[in-house]
Amino acid sequence: MTNPSRNLSSTDSLVEQERGHVTSIIECYLKEYGASKQDAYIKFQKEVSNAWKDINKEFFCPTEIPMFVLERVLNLTCVIDTLYKEEDEYTNAKGKLKNMTRY
Repeated sequence: MTNPSRNLSSTDSLVEQERGHVTSIIECYLKEYGASKQDAYIKFQKEVSNAWKDINKEFFCPTEIPMFVLERVLNLTCVIDTLYKEEDEYTNAKGKLKNMTRY
């Protein structure tokens, strides 16, 4: 699962539109349901929150999948969440990401 919060930053969405990138999840939701941008952002913030709840629930339940595999998935999800939580830190790596990776 990719992080839907990647599309939740309005500035990132505008930058992608200017570069001619594909339509964001927010734009698709607006067109399909006729919702306001604010309602769409709230909807997908809830989706992200629910996804984290699902991940946490499944991570701590006994399963046939080895724990080291689950840990890799959880770590990747944490990285994606960090990169796209507030804005696209991957594309705009000169901001917070640069400071997070300094040692």
